[in-house]
Amino acid sequence: MTTIAVLGAGRVGRNLATAVQSAGHTVTVGARGPAELPAHIATASLAEAAAGADIIINALPGNVSVAVLSGIAEELTGKVLLDVANATARGTDGLPGQLLYPAGSLGEELQQALPRTQVVKSLNTMLYTVMTAPASLPHPATAFLSGNDDQAKQSVTALLTDLGWPADRILDLGDITTARAPEAFTLLTAPLLKAFGFTPFALTVSH
Repeated sequence: MTTIAVLGAGRVGRNLATAVQSAGHTVTVGARGPAELPAHIATASLAEAAAGADIIINALPGNVSVAVLSGIAEELTGKVLLDVANATARGTDGLPGQLLYPAGSLGEELQQALPRTQVVKSLNTMLYTVMTAPASLPHPATAFLSGNDDQAKQSVTALLTDLGWPADRILDLGDITTARAPEAFTLLTAPLLKAFGFTPFALTVSH
């Protein structure tokens, strides 16, 4: 059992917190303000949640993640930060549009801003429901890992396994610079949602 902090109380954070708790871990949701969560899930401030956790999941909006998490750098020191966010500017239709870090990635920006935290990028190439239910799709999805610290990636792999991800569907791409490719996949989100509606999707690599 691991103590997990999920930072962000939106639908991504709520979904992850519920599934992680169901998998047997202790979970606290860190919220920036009042949050509507099931009564059985503990809530706290971002700093309090991060300080008491072994693994922190960044489920904050990608466009504010660097600024907000930099403000609790001390609480994140020595911790594993699983970043599932994508940093985009919203289009006029309200859907993800232009990448905020086109020459890099949110994962890299977070690692640079938090040098004493082990950042691992994963679960950002799918609709949030698939993050915790990979078997819900007719074809097996792929969860990518990007990060500089091998032990941190092992910790995230163990957590993904608890969420139902088979080991052979978790693909380690390499260091944090490799987060650029899966983050760029978010540019397909708006066209996919327009084509299929709000339905689960993910990126699958067959080899």
